[in-house]
Amino acid sequence: MTCLDPRLHTPMYFFLCNLSFLDVSYTSVTLPKLMDISLRKSHHISAIGCFTQMYYFMFSVCVEFLLLTVMAYDRYVAICHPLRYSIIMNMRRCVLMVTGAWIYGVLEPVTHTVLVSHLSYCGSHEINHFFCDLSALLKLSCTNISTIDHVTYVLAVLVMLPCFLLTLTSYVYIISAILRIRSSEGRRKAFSTCSSHLTVVTLFYVSLACLYVKPTSMQSLDLNKLIALLYNVLIPLLNPIIYSLKNRELKEAIKKVGKRTQFAKTQKHIFLVGKGLTSHLSKR
Repeated sequence: MTCLDPRLHTPMYFFLCNLSFLDVSYTSVTLPKLMDISLRKSHHISAIGCFTQMYYFMFSVCVEFLLLTVMAYDRYVAICHPLRYSIIMNMRRCVLMVTGAWIYGVLEPVTHTVLVSHLSYCGSHEINHFFCDLSALLKLSCTNISTIDHVTYVLAVLVMLPCFLLTLTSYVYIISAILRIRSSEGRRKAFSTCSSHLTVVTLFYVSLACLYVKPTSMQSLDLNKLIALLYNVLIPLLNPIIYSLKNRELKEAIKKVGKRTQFAKTQKHIFLVGKGLTSHLSKR
């Protein structure tokens, strides 16, 4: 849709394209194997396949962390510095920020994947989860996992905490700027530009906090499975709905493309009818 309408060639929709692609990767990592388990009753997965699945899931989580942070900064600039928006959020800077997010997403899970692959699994190899989640694999290990716990908390403090603080700070400034707008219509329009992103950010951080903030010994796998299922299926499904629900530009673009498609079908129908008449008259 963003490629078809020039009005959507803006930083916000550029970030949304990346987020949409990421949502597809989320479901592509976990749902195919889940469907295979449900339909073919195939409950087996190789060790390499399991570690690969865990890597790509963590990769998707890391990239989403950074993308949502960049999008929060984008909304901050749009609302608090509207006159300088096109200068600050130029396409070169947007591409660099998104590229950095994807590169970090590729590198960050390597440490966890290497450490988990070197653990000893001397007991049951039955994973109490619908995909190879880090917490489920750590439950199976019979060796000391304190190193992995420490690495997880260090990465959380160095990367995830700054992302959270930057997102929080951006919205503090955004809300402060909105409250200074005198007209209620102006406040409504300003808030509508960031309400979708705020909803997605809230769902993302709440679900991740429930999954990974607690120590491994205190985690309930049954609860983790439920939250992970909602996180893998529900949130990627809701993201397009949330972002398009109050987005006037996107609604107009969809209507415009729909009218073009309908017009093309009508023209094709007229052409075919005319062709049939010409053929019939020529025979006479």
